[in-house]
Amino acid sequence: MLRLEATCHHAKELRCRRSLDHFGQITGRLAGMADRFATMLDCADTGFLLDELPLPAQTGTGRIAGIDLNKARIRAALAAALALAPAPGGFTAAEFTAEVRHLTRHDGYTTRQAAYDLRKLRGKGLADKPSRTRRYHVPPDAARTIAALLVLRDQVIAPILAGVRTNHTGPKPAISAAIDRDYDNLRTAMQTLFQHLGIQTQPAAP
Repeated sequence: MLRLEATCHHAKELRCRRSLDHFGQITGRLAGMADRFATMLDCADTGFLLDELPLPAQTGTGRIAGIDLNKARIRAALAAALALAPAPGGFTAAEFTAEVRHLTRHDGYTTRQAAYDLRKLRGKGLADKPSRTRRYHVPPDAARTIAALLVLRDQVIAPILAGVRTNHTGPKPAISAAIDRDYDNLRTAMQTLFQHLGIQTQPAAP
């Protein structure tokens, strides 16, 4: 269990009244310090995950390459692991291979490549294989992480960057879903940000 405690050595640094009549305000400032520190730790943990994914990992006595989300093969491997995660008895490398082939509609993905990609997932804690078994498992926390990574790249970053290259003209539809409005607002804001940064975007190829 992690305990957080805010300590103040000089009460004047709290920038509030320091008499006992205002003790509630003092403790409120201290509680706010602890709460903001916990929030910072949570954000740092999320950033650490994204920063560490591409770096090599240790599996057993060897090292394995990291996970590069820019590669279609590793994204297919993550999607396959997520699809097989509900299997109560886990899944084999052969089943994993078949799922990647099904998702990519490409028969060139081999069992050897699957074993290598599964080692990558294990190195990052996104899959495990209990000793003396050939079946892999995706823990619930790992499944949530994989889902977040795929959604972030495929449904947030990719469509927004693609939309920045497209100038939408004409009247907007009378009825639109909330998520469509969210994407449109983000696209407009990103275009403005790119202009301020001096980044020029080329129209998407027809």
